[in-house]
Amino acid sequence: MATGNQLALRELYGCSYRLVFTLTMRITSDRATAEELTVDVFHEAWRRAGSYDPENGTVIGWLMNLARSRAIDRLRFEQRTKRIDPRPEEPPTTTGDGAEEPLVAAERGLQLRRALAALSPEERHAIETTYFQGLTHAETAARLGEPLGTVKTRIRAGLAKLRDALALELTSL
Repeated sequence: MATGNQLALRELYGCSYRLVFTLTMRITSDRATAEELTVDVFHEAWRRAGSYDPENGTVIGWLMNLARSRAIDRLRFEQRTKRIDPRPEEPPTTTGDGAEEPLVAAERGLQLRRALAALSPEERHAIETTYFQGLTHAETAARLGEPLGTVKTRIRAGLAKLRDALALELTSL
């Protein structure tokens, strides 16, 4: 791609667009926005292909970081727009009587609390700061007063532990 090979872009898109779309969908919770961001991410990857450094991580990791940054930027932009031009939101629509929703939410909350218990306090704090406050890794490092590499390592290790713990929770049901 760095040399302008369009077939390379096509191959990268073919094997990774689902991952990028899924991540942007989870962050934005809007299909149209996620589709637009997915296209934007691959356009940016095409433009910046020459700046990719394999020493800093995998291509998929690089793409996912681009996608995450784009999605967070979009959310921040939309939040600023809502503050400037607030519009009443439509009430959420529900299907069925919803009697099981509190039970499902309680069970998921319990599973998540058990999974979070597997993390060290540093890992948990880094993940909570990054994902729940919508910060970039660099912003999290600055807020925590830790080196960027340390924060990235804690987040990566913590997410791996969460993934493993939640997988165990689901298999034990």
